[in-house]
Amino acid sequence: MTSTLRRAATVTALAGAAAASVAFLGAGTASAMPTDFRCTAAQVDTTIVAGDPGTGQRYANVVFTAKPGESCNFQGALPVSFTGADGVTVTPEAGSSDAPLVTIADGQQATMLLHWSGIEAPEQQVQPSAVTITAPGTTTPRGDTSDPRITLPWDQSPLDASAEAHDVTVGPVVAA
Repeated sequence: MTSTLRRAATVTALAGAAAASVAFLGAGTASAMPTDFRCTAAQVDTTIVAGDPGTGQRYANVVFTAKPGESCNFQGALPVSFTGADGVTVTPEAGSSDAPLVTIADGQQATMLLHWSGIEAPEQQVQPSAVTITAPGTTTPRGDTSDPRITLPWDQSPLDASAEAHDVTVGPVVAA
């Protein structure tokens, strides 16, 4: 082999190796999904599961399940509102703003506890038609945007709406 051919072969081999390295590194960077994004409504499936009632106490868990290929996080209590529940106030549990970050991915779950009382007479209770939870994010790592509101039918027990008992307390999102 002549020196010109050897140089050409070496240059071609080096160029190919460099191109392969760039392609490999670029593919790794492009496919990596950052985990510092807050969950959007489109990244999770959300359900409400009844909790165990106690004497005059009612509970439900909002369950967030990461959709396949999704990774996102929650922190603290999320905003919650009820349709058809005039007179009911919704407040985050004390200290929930200091809750640790919870990351879910690919089918993993996180929950958020709702607590209310059920001690009033039926005429001092309201039966909401829906509950709306506001997801913490509106944009995914891929740049997809979604409405942050997650609205579900309320199929749990009525909420007290009297002046003495009218609060729903929202706990922080925790890993399931």
